[in-house]
Amino acid sequence: MPFTNPEPEEIKALLQRVKNIAVVGFSPKPGRASHNIARQMQRFGFRIVPVRPGISEGLGEKAYPDLASVPERIDLVNVFRSGKHVPEVVDQCLRLGIRNIWMQEGAEHEQSAERALAAGMTVVMGRCIMRDYTRLCLR
Repeated sequence: MPFTNPEPEEIKALLQRVKNIAVVGFSPKPGRASHNIARQMQRFGFRIVPVRPGISEGLGEKAYPDLASVPERIDLVNVFRSGKHVPEVVDQCLRLGIRNIWMQEGAEHEQSAERALAAGMTVVMGRCIMRDYTRLCLR
């Protein structure tokens, strides 16, 4: 059975309960979608945790090379890496007990989404977190 996203009410409830968002594939370049969307989510009041090897900070927050290095609780992992990297991100989430993952448009991986869902994670795939937050939570 192919993966299907949660209903809009469930996505809204997810976005209303999370506070700390780890952005895997965060770019320090302001022109990149991962940077702009993370910055906007930060403006909406979310704590953004940049996850990318080789950078020390992003958007005024300490950056980490991988999810396992983040010392505080992560409520949601927002993935901005290509689909071929998503299985590794899902593996990390499962090892660390992270319960929510959002695979941005372009970061889709059907088998990983199904595996994460089967393991009890809440999974959103192929959607923009900023667009959904604006549409579902700011009205």
